[in-house]
Amino acid sequence: MSEDPKPKKNSSVRHTRAIQRDRSKQELHEPPSEAIQQLLEQIVSPITYSQIDSYQAMGLRQRILTLPVMMAFVLSLIWRHVGSVTEAIRELNQRGILWAKPTIVSQQAVSERLRSFPPELFRKVLLDLLPQMQQRWAERTRPLSQAMQWAVKKYPKVLILDGSTLDALLRKVGLLREGEGTVLAGRMATLLNAASMLPEAVWYEEDSHAHDQTFWENAVAQLPKGVLLLFDLGFVNYGWFDTLTDQLMFFVTRCKTNAVIQVERVLQTSAQFHDQIVWLGSPQKRCRHRMRLVEVEHKGRWYRYLTNVLDPVELPAAYVAQLYQQRWRIEDAFNVAKRQLGLAYFWVGSINGVQVQVWATWILYMVLVDLTDRIADVLNRPFEDISMEMVFKGLYHFTQEKKLGRASDPVTFLAQNAKFYGILKRKNHPPLPLTPILNA
Repeated sequence: MSEDPKPKKNSSVRHTRAIQRDRSKQELHEPPSEAIQQLLEQIVSPITYSQIDSYQAMGLRQRILTLPVMMAFVLSLIWRHVGSVTEAIRELNQRGILWAKPTIVSQQAVSERLRSFPPELFRKVLLDLLPQMQQRWAERTRPLSQAMQWAVKKYPKVLILDGSTLDALLRKVGLLREGEGTVLAGRMATLLNAASMLPEAVWYEEDSHAHDQTFWENAVAQLPKGVLLLFDLGFVNYGWFDTLTDQLMFFVTRCKTNAVIQVERVLQTSAQFHDQIVWLGSPQKRCRHRMRLVEVEHKGRWYRYLTNVLDPVELPAAYVAQLYQQRWRIEDAFNVAKRQLGLAYFWVGSINGVQVQVWATWILYMVLVDLTDRIADVLNRPFEDISMEMVFKGLYHFTQEKKLGRASDPVTFLAQNAKFYGILKRKNHPPLPLTPILNA
């Protein structure tokens, strides 16, 4: 591969233009806000207005672009994939957006507001919305997978921790100007509920090169005692392993291929399965607490998992591998946030504006999760069987059918046409078979 930076730059430009062309095509196909507007006004609007005291406590003046107006504007901008900010401003001026009444503002005023508006207010709306969305999820009766059904009865929460780098900011006339230079969007990490797919916490780091380890301290502060945490190799840290064990927090992760391991005791073994109590690390850098190593062979490949749950009765080996596979669900969440809701495409070049968009995107993500879960409930299928991406795209078809008088409710319509529109997923990551473990 050439080390000349010029080809990389040209490649980046081509990637940017390709995304912009895709966006232009999407403008013709993305659904208008009618299909989701009622839910946004029912759930998000009251919480937004409840933040007025916080808005005033920050010493912010009652300008035209207040928190409710900015929230309505940004949510609509993201959800509808509006092709230009100018178009969105024209709609706000003439017709209003969501709960915001027609408001005369200039593009310069919106640009400046996005650069200076406190993103913490958007974050507070996100945090206040979460308990309500969790309650809505808990009231439904859609089934869970076998491993998850067992886990939610055993542990107070099953959470997934992961980080994701946000793409470089794309230039957009009026908000991200040519003279500002290249701006990186930073990095985020999320603590996701594996059962509900709702975020428990989201963090933003301005440094796009920050390692996943950066988020450990904040994550542990959010974890309840007795939690089962799932995370990938990027978070492997023997010091934090000991901290989690000290605080009675449990985890399942992968084992590095070069990990130094000393077997203390074999719990169970066969040709395709090993369950052992081990010491992890070299004598100089060893975990203070013993760990459990579960190894499963599948199609000629060995999968190795670590957990600090030493008692197989408390966490049967048959569930270790299948529960770890739930970690893939956070990849689905990141994909929806970045690709479907546009967190790979930024409207403003300031870090302040990026944070506003990050929190607003996760608000919309929860609304989409709620809609998807309602469909899963109607179909009596696990949430993981339903594609949020295709639910989002299916709203366009619902809108067209509604105009023709052939549909009235998006949940009913999408559930009835789940196979036709690809809303029922194909199994890309089938669970590892339990046979080698159960037969050991």
